[in-house]
Amino acid sequence: MISLKDIVPAATNTITTQFILLDKGNIGQDGKETTCLALVADETASVHFQLWGDECHFFEPGDIIHLTNGIFSYHRSNLVLRAGKKGRAEKAGEFNMLFVETPNMSEIKWANDPTNPRKFVKEAVLSSHSRIFPTLP
Repeated sequence: MISLKDIVPAATNTITTQFILLDKGNIGQDGKETTCLALVADETASVHFQLWGDECHFFEPGDIIHLTNGIFSYHRSNLVLRAGKKGRAEKAGEFNMLFVETPNMSEIKWANDPTNPRKFVKEAVLSSHSRIFPTLP
């Protein structure tokens, strides 16, 4: 399993990790699909997690989610972690997990790696916390 602080944008479904769902935004429509953006975290970082379809109603704040073959990529100009078509998100427990809210991996500006254009490197931190979800008390 990979820690959230170690994820980088990629075009492949290779991320297997576990995190707690901290907050969930409004459920809406993206074309024909139901979507919902959530804030998730582990003991190393947080990230925006895109929920699709039934996931929007199934997962709630406090749920611990195990993600298999997830993808960290751009969706509508937002960098989000998601299961994608090849991945799977499953509830693994509730409430009992240490986490941090900073850094938020979705709030980092990434650039192409000059030594390998198929990879990304951190270019700048846009915000240490989520600009979509307020900081928890």
